[in-house]
Amino acid sequence: MRRVTLAAVLGTAALLATPFAAQAAPGGSAHTDSYGTKAVYAPEQDSRSYQQAPAGFTPVFTENVSRHGSRSATDGSDGDLILALWNKAEAEGQLTAKGREFGPKTQALEAAMSTIGYGNLSARGKAEIQATATRMAKRLPSLFASIAKNKEPIDVVSSGQGRAVDSANLYGAALAQADPDLTSLIGSTRTDKDLLYFHKAAGGAAYRDYIANDQRLATTLTSITDQPKTHRAARDVLRKLFKPAFVDRITAGEFASIGTDVEAATAVYNLYAIAPAMSEESPGGKGWGMDRYISARDADWFGYLSDAEDFYEKGPGFADSDITYRMAGVLLDDFFKKVEAKRDGTSDLGAELRFTHAEEIIPLAALMGLPGSTQGVTSEQPYTYATNSWRGAAVAPLGSNIQWDVYRKGGTYLVRMLYNEKETAFKAGCRPVSKGSKFYDLNELERCFGRTTSNG
Repeated sequence: MRRVTLAAVLGTAALLATPFAAQAAPGGSAHTDSYGTKAVYAPEQDSRSYQQAPAGFTPVFTENVSRHGSRSATDGSDGDLILALWNKAEAEGQLTAKGREFGPKTQALEAAMSTIGYGNLSARGKAEIQATATRMAKRLPSLFASIAKNKEPIDVVSSGQGRAVDSANLYGAALAQADPDLTSLIGSTRTDKDLLYFHKAAGGAAYRDYIANDQRLATTLTSITDQPKTHRAARDVLRKLFKPAFVDRITAGEFASIGTDVEAATAVYNLYAIAPAMSEESPGGKGWGMDRYISARDADWFGYLSDAEDFYEKGPGFADSDITYRMAGVLLDDFFKKVEAKRDGTSDLGAELRFTHAEEIIPLAALMGLPGSTQGVTSEQPYTYATNSWRGAAVAPLGSNIQWDVYRKGGTYLVRMLYNEKETAFKAGCRPVSKGSKFYDLNELERCFGRTTSNG
């Protein structure tokens, strides 16, 4: 695996310092929402604008959970599908001018993803993770100096999946590069599937049954996806690549053994969505330009369909059920346990670093009531962009993270939360130490989240 140099990381860090909402995807449009959970990462706040801790409080512990960085597609199915249609159209002279460009460009993108390995971190993903670690070290210099002085261990744990393990290792290495005195204190990355891959572990059994068998879920997703607007958008996408007569044949089902009109257009959308994550592997690092083959309007629509699936399958979902996020309790519990152990003197850890996936970040955000993840829906009023603020690109972009920084003064412990590096209030009902403050007394958070001393 090619090592990403610190100079490269810092260069990418400058790119990633752009406020997320204003970020344009490399070689693409500024329609960030349209990328869904494949949106590339950027910190949402400049640390220079963070609130100061109340007088007399010093940092004594930090912990996070992070999604792995930008990656390639998890398999080549999208490229296989659309290139099979493209080859037929090329043989019959049924490609548009843009269509003739599309085939070689898609082949090159697929080759780049295959080279790094499907599902593996891209060069951008490596740099995102290392830059995030470097910023953490810069945010908390006195904490890491104290960790080094007192020889406090830094625990590193992952889901055990390759891209999460690689992210954990890169993060730890970047911390050590930022402060070499930490090197011997950063533990080898260990695996805890129950904690960081819970949707596939024993604790996710009821959830998996819901995904596989819940009729309301299936009916809702079908009704959202299979509507006239989707088919119109699919035709719009395909007409950029293929001549009208060939699009008619796709729509009529002539190539059903390869894919329907919606499946083919979704494949184009998925390539568009993953391309920014692979920007460093593009010719000259200039981006793949996949936005040439899908309009902003159609990308937004297919992005909405992707978000709808994630919303119902991983996020707030139906308001009368917590099946999609109840299982994240094991991770929230671990956050509390680590802080409580620090307070109670039963742990000498200086930091706890966790690395996982969107399937864990999204339900944790819903369980914690983080911004955008507070509103479930009913069968009668389904999820739409107009009526719900949940957006995959904001809730769990590639490299997304939740961090708790812990401060102490005497016997009082305060917690400040960062969500994608933005100071973020805890859920409604949790009272900060003063109006407008982002600092919360640990006792208040225990009360607010319904913990008792027996939980600690």
